[in-house]
Amino acid sequence: KEMKNEAIVLAGKTKGSTAFQRKEINFPAIKADQVLVKSEAFGLNYADVMASMGLYREAPPRPCVIGYELVGEIIEVGAELDASLVGKRILAFSRFGAYAQYVAIEKHAFTTVEEEPANLLLALCTQGVTAHYMSNYLSPVRAHDIVLIHAAAGGVGSLLIQLCKQKGATVIAKIGNENKRELVEALGADFTVNYNNEIEYDEAIKKLIGDKKLTVSFNPVAGSTFKKDMKLLRFGGRLFLFGGAELTAGKWGILSALRFLFRMGKPLPIAFMMKSQSILGVNLLKIADHYPMIISECLSECYQSFKKGTLKPQSGGDFQVENFASAFELLKSGKSTGKIGVLWKSNSN
Repeated sequence: KEMKNEAIVLAGKTKGSTAFQRKEINFPAIKADQVLVKSEAFGLNYADVMASMGLYREAPPRPCVIGYELVGEIIEVGAELDASLVGKRILAFSRFGAYAQYVAIEKHAFTTVEEEPANLLLALCTQGVTAHYMSNYLSPVRAHDIVLIHAAAGGVGSLLIQLCKQKGATVIAKIGNENKRELVEALGADFTVNYNNEIEYDEAIKKLIGDKKLTVSFNPVAGSTFKKDMKLLRFGGRLFLFGGAELTAGKWGILSALRFLFRMGKPLPIAFMMKSQSILGVNLLKIADHYPMIISECLSECYQSFKKGTLKPQSGGDFQVENFASAFELLKSGKSTGKIGVLWKSNSN
């Protein structure tokens, strides 16, 4: 039996928040290995901005419901799962579909939580797991590392600062707005570079660290920053590439995309071997598809660190669903810090 379900639907041909409509959708019965969740709040991620601009290849064809994470209550379980889960509050991943009031969640894609604020919990999901997977699982950061973190005041960046400092690494935080400096330094950044200052960020970094070079770069921007970061890397260095935010600055469609790719160049594999350098591509959606237990492990560890107080996610603000457009445009503007959560009004009364 199908049930009615309200959602924020990516439907329009326009870009940004104007492409979304709040409407009623149908929702099929859950599968045997899923739970049905009544959402309390869902989170926004920069991949959503790219999807709204037609720049995210993985997004479903429009009209569709996007979104990767939510906090809510389990109201039904599939035949393979324990009925005692009903009534539990959970933090969950969704393979799209999180911008809805009722969402089907896979059995490996959630962890039970307590009564912590929803938007802090949401920060632990897509962004927290991305940061944890890169810095603790895929290629762990060490005490001797000199680390550059792009978009350091954002959801992933603010968590990466903490995770890298816990390892004893030296952290360079890259920001685009001076009002973010206080935040990243409070989180533990050793140096802060504003890329909108007159000097290019790579030149600023050279001045900061002198003859030393970077060991690690966490880069969700790509494009022109890729070549700059590679020149900053020392022998044995690693560049984590987990986004293409520079694409969203393009205004000429396919020409902007081609320019984006051209700026990255065509690296030669033999050069990476000779320098013992690595490019580590990270697409959490693909990890979730092919290695769901990795996602489950990282999500659980992020939540446990949060409970212990060793990982402190930053709130970017709670917005009621009626103000979704304002929340989305804030994220798109690049002026936000931390995690932006959107609350369903019916769950906040």
